[in-house]
Amino acid sequence: MGEYSFDAVAAREHLIAGIRALSEAQGFHRVVIGISGGKDSSVCAALCARALGKENVYGVMMPDGEQKDIADSARVCASLGIQKRVVNIGPIHRALKAATDQLEPAAGDGEFAIPYSRESDINVGPRLRMTTLRYIAQSMNARLVGTGNLSESMVGYCTKDGDTSCDFALLGGLTSVEVVAVGLTMEELPRELVEKTPTDGLSGQSDEARLGVTYRQIHDYLRLGGSGDAAVDGKIAAKVRASAHKRRMPVVLDPLTGEAR
Repeated sequence: MGEYSFDAVAAREHLIAGIRALSEAQGFHRVVIGISGGKDSSVCAALCARALGKENVYGVMMPDGEQKDIADSARVCASLGIQKRVVNIGPIHRALKAATDQLEPAAGDGEFAIPYSRESDINVGPRLRMTTLRYIAQSMNARLVGTGNLSESMVGYCTKDGDTSCDFALLGGLTSVEVVAVGLTMEELPRELVEKTPTDGLSGQSDEARLGVTYRQIHDYLRLGGSGDAAVDGKIAAKVRASAHKRRMPVVLDPLTGEAR
């Protein structure tokens, strides 16, 4: 096990400075963020509000039909004083299901049947949210802020072409544990939302229940070289390997050799 120290205040200030530098370099001053009411989107919104001014941060709440904790999302926006909108993706999700229903196609018409997949259905939400956020960001000449953290990215707890799609991944260098630490240095954020048990808002389970490991264990694996439990480390390592494709650009096949690059 290695040693690792983390200065949450220094990390916060570096990220704020980084947002400002990126804004100046790329010529934007507005950002759009999907607000879930959890720690990641809350910390992202707070950092951007400090960097760019609260009037330039647009929080979008996107329930899939009904979101039981949507009041937490609204509270984040109110606490920070950022601009907000609600876009319910439920009707779009239902329309997609209807368009790809599970009925057997007519014999001989050349169409194939699409079997129902619970995992595919769960991932529809993040992809529809990304499309919604892209639409809004482009309409407002704003940048889309990614809210995923390093822990989620490394174990593949993210949706390809969903929450992995953004203009800059603000928390991509912070583990879940470190995001909480940074959030707790920002008095404008309600402490209970920073420390709220993370859930995906789709499956009805906590993130850790779905992952089968804790965020502290992932943090220790990434920062210290191991969690102290060989079985857990093996499980995390397997997730890191299996999800490598989510952290890479699409494979390009070389037309001269057929090799992937």
